[in-house]
Amino acid sequence: MGESASTTARTPTFRSGAPLERLLRAGLKLRHLQLLVALDDERKLQQAAAALNISQPAASKMLGDIETIVGMPLFVRLARGIEPNIYGEALIRRARAMLAELNQAGEEIAALRAGEGGSVAVGAVMAPAVEALVEAIESVRARLPRVEISAQVETSDVLSEALLASRLDFVIARIPVMADPGPFDYREIGPEDVALVVRASHPLAALKAVTPKDLDHRDWVMQPRGSLLRRALEAMLRRHGVAPPQRVVNTGSFLMTLVMTARTDAIAPMAIPVADLMMEAGNFRRLPLTERLEVEPFGLIRARGRQLSPAAEVLYRAVEARLLGIVGS
Repeated sequence: MGESASTTARTPTFRSGAPLERLLRAGLKLRHLQLLVALDDERKLQQAAAALNISQPAASKMLGDIETIVGMPLFVRLARGIEPNIYGEALIRRARAMLAELNQAGEEIAALRAGEGGSVAVGAVMAPAVEALVEAIESVRARLPRVEISAQVETSDVLSEALLASRLDFVIARIPVMADPGPFDYREIGPEDVALVVRASHPLAALKAVTPKDLDHRDWVMQPRGSLLRRALEAMLRRHGVAPPQRVVNTGSFLMTLVMTARTDAIAPMAIPVADLMMEAGNFRRLPLTERLEVEPFGLIRARGRQLSPAAEVLYRAVEARLLGIVGS
């Protein structure tokens, strides 16, 4: 499947320019960082206090202490709760990174005590990446039998935000179109080839070659307008004077796509690795297009300046080897 159009990523900085180390020297504590993250998650002081198992007055005083240390308000007080301003967002993002590093360190120490292991959190856009990721995980488990791996499959904009918030170690995705590429370390893999999948009894399935003209006035099931894959398909049709699909079931669900393709004459655009998995079921066909269909390149993305843990580095290299066709990992 493809992914949705990207949104703008904000990267605010402190007006004073004070580095986080200076704030730590001024009295910013680990508990303060935990409160900032809890406030961002809950958006209500009472609920954030409960998450940290402290009273609301204690949380309110702690927030006041934080804002005194930073030298400016970090949250906007609203009738329904609170939300971070641009300075709060900047500090919260760094707080999440620090807490994630500390949590990762604790998990690695525990894993090393028990034997080879560690923890890794990785994200991937479904189409180009999942198969390579599964193969890489299998190889890494042979080397690190106790490694704990968390995998999130989402669109590039969601994954990039999670990466910057330190919820993911690295992602296999695209840098969102409107995002600042500065915070990312990007290793391009290549474009994503797309296939058109139909059920075996589809009227087009028996053709030896399918042209863009053959796709006119057909039923489709695909992601909503604006997704990368859909834009690529519409661009190909336009080049040949074919109107964009009109009879479309819009869905981001692979299960819905699978059922619609199996039970109707809908055509489903999807990445070739996903299409190949469907071919194994024996009830589907890839239309033999006369023109190559692909979407923009994707790559391996890390947060610039953030070092991967040993376990994450091993998985990163294993994924890189498979995606780039390098022998061995």
